[in-house]
Amino acid sequence: MRIRAALTAAALLAGLAACAAPEEKPTTVAASSAALNTSPDQKRIVPAKVDAIASLVPQAVRDTGKLTIGVGAAASGFPPLAFTATDNTTLIGNEPDLGVAIAGVLGLAPDLQNTSWENLFVGLDSGKYNVGASNITVTELRKQKYDFVTYRLDNLAWEVREDADLTITAPKDVAGKKVAVSSGTNQEKILVEWSKEAEKQGLKPIDIKYYQNNQAVYLALGSGQIDAYFTPNPSAAYHVSVAGQTKIVGTYSGAGANLQGKIALTTKKDNGLIKALAAALDQLISSGDYAKILDRWNLRNEAVTKAEVNPPGLPIDNK
Repeated sequence: MRIRAALTAAALLAGLAACAAPEEKPTTVAASSAALNTSPDQKRIVPAKVDAIASLVPQAVRDTGKLTIGVGAAASGFPPLAFTATDNTTLIGNEPDLGVAIAGVLGLAPDLQNTSWENLFVGLDSGKYNVGASNITVTELRKQKYDFVTYRLDNLAWEVREDADLTITAPKDVAGKKVAVSSGTNQEKILVEWSKEAEKQGLKPIDIKYYQNNQAVYLALGSGQIDAYFTPNPSAAYHVSVAGQTKIVGTYSGAGANLQGKIALTTKKDNGLIKALAAALDQLISSGDYAKILDRWNLRNEAVTKAEVNPPGLPIDNK
């Protein structure tokens, strides 16, 4: 999964590319980021080294003394996952926070490297990066070249006005309602499927709405012209945090009805790091540091209960 957006220090991201639509280029809308620390001084969680887990790190990596973490945010970034701080230089967000914490457990210095999505995988292939932490969805095709350790669910979210009396878990909940979605995305595909299912149940179809940019979507939502916005969960979570006028009333797997999509740390296949990364993540989960990192960026609704190594991913023929 790849997410891109133009970024200001207080940028809001809409329409993050869903796992099945990595080419999508989202738009942004500015808002206050007072609820979040977007300064260069992040006061990140840096756990103490756990010797038993650090011993799992391949000797060649231990000899360097650092864990090189590739993040495919490029110059634009994708809040709240990875973007630049108010100094326009320091890489911040959930992905950098997690990388730094894992490096701490492994007794290594974190070396965060910001790059483009394409060059992230080139760097993994060449060994330039030990691990990629960039909202990468597990797929069966990627598993042919890479190993994965899951650390977040890949979810889409239903965002509504803060005063809306609405919970969305099934097509019947949005039948006949006006719902905005970004064109050409995975979430649009799912929304169209839900609309057809509502009709099969004898209900009204979903009134699907399209807007030119994120600002227009939120103006429509705030004025009551639409009932909900169906968008990737991280972007919705970020908007809720910085704007404070909306809420998330349901999530849905980005992989669709038959599979829970999962986001994972990614390494070159068989490079020997996978066991150490999985153990480090499980340590963060058990210590509570993992939950704190997610809470900081309003991503608790994508939490996993344990690290999984190479779980089932999106099928090769997934459309």
